Amino acid sequence: MTDLPTRSINLKAVLSGSTPTADHSEGMSYLQSVPRRIVTLYMPLSIIVVILLFPFYWMALTAVKPDDQLLDLDKYNPFWTWNPTFKHIHKLLFESYYPHWLWNTMYVAVGATVLSIIASVLAAYAIVRLRYKGANLVGGLIFLAYLVPPSILFIPLATVVFQYGLFDSPLALILTYPTILIPFSTWLLMGYFKTIPFELEECALIDGASRWQILIKIVLPLAVPGLISAFIFCFTLCWNEFIYALTFLQSTPNKTVPVAIVNEFVDGDVYRWGSLMAGALCGSLPLVILYAFFVEHYVSAMTGAVKE
Repeated sequence: MTDLPTRSINLKAVLSGSTPTADHSEGMSYLQSVPRRIVTLYMPLSIIVVILLFPFYWMALTAVKPDDQLLDLDKYNPFWTWNPTFKHIHKLLFESYYPHWLWNTMYVAVGATVLSIIASVLAAYAIVRLRYKGANLVGGLIFLAYLVPPSILFIPLATVVFQYGLFDSPLALILTYPTILIPFSTWLLMGYFKTIPFELEECALIDGASRWQILIKIVLPLAVPGLISAFIFCFTLCWNEFIYALTFLQSTPNKTVPVAIVNEFVDGDVYRWGSLMAGALCGSLPLVILYAFFVEHYVSAMTGAVKE
């Protein structure tokens, strides 16, 4: 049944000789033709997906190719193989220190990430919520520290690590990685803490809660997406870091995956591509799984930080 006010409005428009204006913005997307949609939407997305996924396809393909097909690209198809082999993966997992390297990488990444998140939470909360003089300046200086290239910092840090007897130990990486993780994580959490209403803390202060109780029981539960985002960023950076791991670790059993697969599977000018790509593929799987489970929290936290 037609609404009576709507009928009266249309009748007045007809009597006055004017055409009623309607809002068609919601249906504008249906006016685009299929060829135009293919050109403007599907083709760019397809190109982006192919560019992003091709390295993983190439790693997986190289990891299961026989040696003769890896060396003779003229005789064999470089983009496919009909005789896959798991020799490279077996050699990687059972004839090398790769499981130990994977454990070292996980141990270093988790340890450095936990330290960085704790320090970043305390720093971000103090800068955003305590409202002391010069808080904004301190926040800006902390973020500027993130812009310092690690290639400059590893030289003085190497001297400090050697003097404290931490050279060739995973503990050296756990203590030095926060120098490049804390600045960005603090900036990220500062932006997310600003999205939490300050009135919640004022009510808690009136009820007699301490700053520590407010942080633990109010702020952190509301900032879980931000914490997940900071954790993913720190964990990814630790997992893929190369310069510090190459400088501070020397013995083969103590190395991490990014450094170990480059040093141990390259003999002079001979590259064992099958083992190299198998190691890179297996090393990237934990990060793929991590992003697959927490990508929504990561995007929402990054959006909140950028808004601020």
